[in-house]
Amino acid sequence: MFDTAFLDIPALTGAGGTVHLPGSKSISNRVLLLAALSEGRTTVHDLLASDDTAVMLAALRQLGCGVQENGSTAVIDGLGGRAVQAQATLYLGNAGTAMRPLTAALALLGGDFELSGVPRMHERPIGDLVDALRQLGCAIDYMGQEGFPPLRIRTGQLALDAPIRVRGDVSSQFLTALLLALPLVASRDINIEVVGELISRPYVEITLNLLDRFGIQVQREGWQRFTIPAGSRYRSPGDIHVEGDASSASYFIALGAIAARAGDKNGITIEGLGEASIQGDIRFIEAARQMGARIDASANSLTIRRGAWPLKAIDMDCNHIPDAAMTLAVMALYADGPSTLRNIASWRVKETDRIAAMACELRKLGASVEEGTDYLTVTPPVQWQAAPIHTYDDHRVAMCFSLAAFNPARLPVRILDPRCVGKTFPDYFESLFLVVQTEPALVPVICIDGPTASGKGTVAAVVAKRLGYHFLDSGAMYRITALAAIQAGLAIAPAQEAAIAALARQLPVRFIDGQIFLGDQDVTDTIRTEEAGMNASRVSALPSVRLALVDLQHGFRRLPGLVADGRDMGTVIFPDAALKIFLTASARHRAERRHKQLISKGISATIAGIQQDLEARDARDMSRRAAPLKPADDAALLDNSELSIEESVAHVLQLWQSTRPF
Repeated sequence: MFDTAFLDIPALTGAGGTVHLPGSKSISNRVLLLAALSEGRTTVHDLLASDDTAVMLAALRQLGCGVQENGSTAVIDGLGGRAVQAQATLYLGNAGTAMRPLTAALALLGGDFELSGVPRMHERPIGDLVDALRQLGCAIDYMGQEGFPPLRIRTGQLALDAPIRVRGDVSSQFLTALLLALPLVASRDINIEVVGELISRPYVEITLNLLDRFGIQVQREGWQRFTIPAGSRYRSPGDIHVEGDASSASYFIALGAIAARAGDKNGITIEGLGEASIQGDIRFIEAARQMGARIDASANSLTIRRGAWPLKAIDMDCNHIPDAAMTLAVMALYADGPSTLRNIASWRVKETDRIAAMACELRKLGASVEEGTDYLTVTPPVQWQAAPIHTYDDHRVAMCFSLAAFNPARLPVRILDPRCVGKTFPDYFESLFLVVQTEPALVPVICIDGPTASGKGTVAAVVAKRLGYHFLDSGAMYRITALAAIQAGLAIAPAQEAAIAALARQLPVRFIDGQIFLGDQDVTDTIRTEEAGMNASRVSALPSVRLALVDLQHGFRRLPGLVADGRDMGTVIFPDAALKIFLTASARHRAERRHKQLISKGISATIAGIQQDLEARDARDMSRRAAPLKPADDAALLDNSELSIEESVAHVLQLWQSTRPF
């Protein structure tokens, strides 16, 4: 997951490949709670790993539920309809799929509980659910604003003889919460009556389907009356698999509809989800087809290709796909006229007021937008604009607007707080970058060159981490090549030059959090020895190896961007880099820094001796015929003699921001 303040997505030109979806959030948290309330042990396969499921699992553990996790599998030892711990303080983040059903379940089980979340959760209404539970005799108090979390739950006196009335026009999660909780107390038939139109019906269908899997057959009369039969009791199905998330699939369905073909990869294939999914958002494919997408569906996969272009404008009632409809709002940017999304009032009580949020961010890109209480009309931009997208701590806003990077003006898009996708799809951006393509020149590069011991490697690594970019330590490349050659049994000599060059072109080198990997082998310390340095010098004398390493270094220019450090990054390897820095310091300051490094490793040295060596090396590097050490003509000079690493990083980031169109 990108844990950065913002993520700049370069202009994208094509897409193709296969995507493996995370498990459905809606199914995951429902299944976890059902497994916890059941008798027996339930093994949940393909469970979503996200913020929402994490808070649900933590809450179940606090309530005394046995939980074992192993990757995407969780084993839940059910409580058998009773909370082992009758007193707990539960923090539920911004997970409505945890807050609402746990409120209902705990109110019926009885005990002393406090439920709270992030500030936004305390702005999301829960009053209609609380009112319905109070009809049953549940004791629930508001600890803050009336009608909103946080809540205090106490043991009440239940009365189950009258129908329970709950509003259906605010959130379907209120009805879902009652349906999940009421089997715990079904000593007689229990009736639920929905007041008003039930919105987001597909999510209620998911609930009914899963209840049936756990032994509860709910009877219903249309969408207005539901009956929990007397004697209902949860029974574990033993094993249950979580479908891929249909809401998350919407971004890749849209991607296939928007993006041009990428080389020999024709379209986007989504695995783990088929047209027969129990999730309502699977009907997003109908909307995408209406806009022109070509979609081939099977039982467990979807393949999407661009069809009509530009996309066709739509006017659609989106009550059946409330979450996925947000993706349509961004697809509308590429349509042949205004598109209107109707019956989306539920957007206003989600992680943020999504109607207002989408309207604001779409306008930033140049679109004309009309918003109403329950609709949104989007007219595509006449002139696209580069924009920083505020995400409102809403995962779906972040994922939707990544698709704006396909704009015809070839402008980048900045996603603020990209880590918010952790709520449902932590690896969303990584998955996106695996299947999208762009021209190499559109992938931004920052080059930080400089003499030995200038701190360029450390500064470059930190800058890369702050931006979420790839990192290239060019100084390590010859050392790694020499190591790989020796491990392959190749003598570092002219006779093996061709073989070593072929090896160098395909070295599986990765730089991760200060560590250097050759494949799965951590070679950070191995390549820093004196012997490794001597072998690197011998390798660098082989002309075809040097050329091969240039090609290899070019291969590090990958989405979303690259920070490269060395001596000739800005002059030879990436002469078209968006920003070039020549980082230097006085020989005395560099000698003092190197001296501290050597002393910390127990190596004896003098500052004067180190300074003499550095000055001699500078002279050699600046006078060598091939790629001499010098600033690029358009490089910014940064003397960090008196600067800390953090101050140097701040200077580089400030210079970088000055090159951005935001």
